[in-house]
Amino acid sequence: MAAHDHFRDRCLLVGAVGAGKTTLMHALNDDPDRARKTQVAEYVGACIDTPGEYAEIVAFRSRLVALSNEARLLVVLHDATRERSCFPPGFVRIFPCPAIGLVTKIDLPGADVVRATALLREAGVEGEIHPVSATLGTGMAALRQRLSSCLAGRNGENDNGNCSG
Repeated sequence: MAAHDHFRDRCLLVGAVGAGKTTLMHALNDDPDRARKTQVAEYVGACIDTPGEYAEIVAFRSRLVALSNEARLLVVLHDATRERSCFPPGFVRIFPCPAIGLVTKIDLPGADVVRATALLREAGVEGEIHPVSATLGTGMAALRQRLSSCLAGRNGENDNGNCSG
């Protein structure tokens, strides 16, 4: 994914600790750097990577809402091997930008895409949900294309965050 120069031409990655946010960000930016524990919000290319604790600890969720004002799109991740969600029902509806969901780690044993999709729906993701494996590349080409469309519009024109491109 190409770097974006505009302040709001970014996506905010939100998910539990270990959901694959940093690995996804590196894959989207063709960065071979190994994932490491994210301690603070990091801006890399068109992504804002957030610590999983921001989603898991109620007292930190306001930080996610503040960060969402710097993004055009919310990308909500759920690890397909996790049986429970860190998000309360309707969580996504508190954000001012549109959201898409990602089911990550679909290549791992015990991955359950149907369960993870249902948990993302319960969290309030009403739009698209994409199953991906950032390590194997499964679903990544389509995701890159969709994110580019959402962030800049299909014809390079800003679509005001409607993710309609």
